[in-house]
Amino acid sequence: MSKKITVNGIEYPLDSEKTLLENLEAQAIKQEYHCRDGHCGVCRCRLISGQADYINYPMAYLRDGEVLTCCSKSKQDIVLATY
Repeated sequence: MSKKITVNGIEYPLDSEKTLLENLEAQAIKQEYHCRDGHCGVCRCRLISGQADYINYPMAYLRDGEVLTCCSKSKQDIVLATY
């Protein structure tokens, strides 16, 4: 059973070997970013459901329910909302 990433209500396939940002880019979803290593926070999204696992510990401030797409991956279905 293939995994999926849902962004703003639309489902896409999820490649769990890629970061969430790389998954968004693969689907031509415009997501702002600058650093790709968790320092700036520009790529933050709301995490609606699922779990994001960080490759690098994010240095940017995150509120509850937010995730940085540049430095996280998911091995399960995940639902995000972009800002």
